[in-house]
Amino acid sequence: QVQLVESGGGSVQAGGSLRLSCVASRSISGTYMAWFRQTPGKEREAVACIKPAGNTGYSNSAKGRFTVSQDKSKNTLYLQMNSLNVGDTAMYYCAAGGSACLDGRNYMYWGQGTQVTVSS
Repeated sequence: QVQLVESGGGSVQAGGSLRLSCVASRSISGTYMAWFRQTPGKEREAVACIKPAGNTGYSNSAKGRFTVSQDKSKNTLYLQMNSLNVGDTAMYYCAAGGSACLDGRNYMYWGQGTQVTVSS
């Protein structure tokens, strides 16, 4: 089992930045990890992922604005979000234990989420 705890969410104006963190209860080496987001009434959406070798993947909406990274020594996954817009408002979830980078159906472990709210 892996427990994931997200932090770093909050309220920001459009154009601003936030950095999300996800701390895992044990080593995250060798596993796919990812960020997803969801708003009420909508399906969960993949945002960014990182493979064990360090390769990354992004959704079209995240590409060029968001950066996913990890610090294996701290068992921590990050999501740097820049140029935020109102459409980025959502609950953001960290996930681990996947086998397909941006496919949420393949992830075994999920955090409780951290809320990001972007105002115009």
